[in-house]
Amino acid sequence: MERWPWPSGGAWLLVAARALLQLLRADLRLGRPLLAALALLAALDWLCQRLLPPPAALAVLAAAGWIALSRLARPPRLPVATRAVLITGCDSGFGKETAKKLDSMGFTVLATVLELNSPGALELRASCSPRLKLLQMDLTKPADISRVLEFTKAYTASMGLWGLVNNAGYNEVVADVELSPVAMFRTCMEVNFFGVLELTKGLLPLLRHSRGRIVTVGSPAGDMPYPCLAAYGTSKAAVVLLMDTFSCELIPWGVKVSVIQPGCFKTGSVINVDQWEQRKELLLANLPRELLQAYGKDYIEHLHRQFLHSLSMALADLSPVVDAITDALLAARPRRRYYPGRGLRLMYFIHYYLPESLRRRFLQAFFISHRLPRALQPGQPDPISAQDTAQDPHPSPPGSSPVVAR
Repeated sequence: MERWPWPSGGAWLLVAARALLQLLRADLRLGRPLLAALALLAALDWLCQRLLPPPAALAVLAAAGWIALSRLARPPRLPVATRAVLITGCDSGFGKETAKKLDSMGFTVLATVLELNSPGALELRASCSPRLKLLQMDLTKPADISRVLEFTKAYTASMGLWGLVNNAGYNEVVADVELSPVAMFRTCMEVNFFGVLELTKGLLPLLRHSRGRIVTVGSPAGDMPYPCLAAYGTSKAAVVLLMDTFSCELIPWGVKVSVIQPGCFKTGSVINVDQWEQRKELLLANLPRELLQAYGKDYIEHLHRQFLHSLSMALADLSPVVDAITDALLAARPRRRYYPGRGLRLMYFIHYYLPESLRRRFLQAFFISHRLPRALQPGQPDPISAQDTAQDPHPSPPGSSPVVAR
């Protein structure tokens, strides 16, 4: 087949100059993703020269280059100007680092903390500008939420409220559902769902007026059944569905809603091993005797060790989550979902596309791998028979018939 001549010499220099100009306009990040994309485009160019006629090859290369640029280029951002943002849960972790980052960019930051004299609050007060305001708030206390709402409405009356970052979250128990007190489920829902709902609803008039942003930190545990995180995961699943509902309902008002689904990072709650040890001991102390006999203390200790091991693999650099929150606040077209963290794309691929048995095994290998409860281990009496014997202290002798009263 006769092939058309490809450009050479000066023509290629012109093409290269135009490509360089396009790269500069695209404001690309120089790093591994860009280098990998350029290598793939070069390989694609080599294949096209040998397999396709020039018009088709040019069309393929143009489409591939456009896709690569659109995926790798920094999206256009809005100016910070005098924008104000309220961030919850700034005592430590994502909230504290986001407050510091946005303050350095020129935002007016309203940062809520559980205690005004906590180490995180003191650090923010010392390292940030006078624009940052610390507000005490416990999301389980309606009076605290009302006080923050009133202050925010008054303080942002002239500048308006551009964004709300629902970062505060809570988890107290790592155990099977049967071993987890119902009160723990209620507490997680109070902080992670009902508190977020009340605060967001209270700020909606301000956000509708500014056509602003709502950014909420969720968790992959709300999308997939992480072992031993049912209380936390169900509350996160509820709040993410709530945000999806807000996203649809607020389209006419111009309010954009984003959810951040981070991987495992070394936040304040993650690195506090002593706190998790105390919670494990409290769980053991309050566990009903029947459940403790059926599962065994060794079972709970094993879960605890597996959990701490998974936390030791957490990422120390919180900047991917902070950058995602910042992009959701300032991008002209923010994403509905952000997935900062290592290995999340693989996890979601496995969750959505592989069989249930493989999904379960992957989560157990990645997070917590169960062992057999004591009652199911070889050599142990059958738990149902043992329970029936305990309930009937005077069983009938073998071969006898029960006496029926008439």
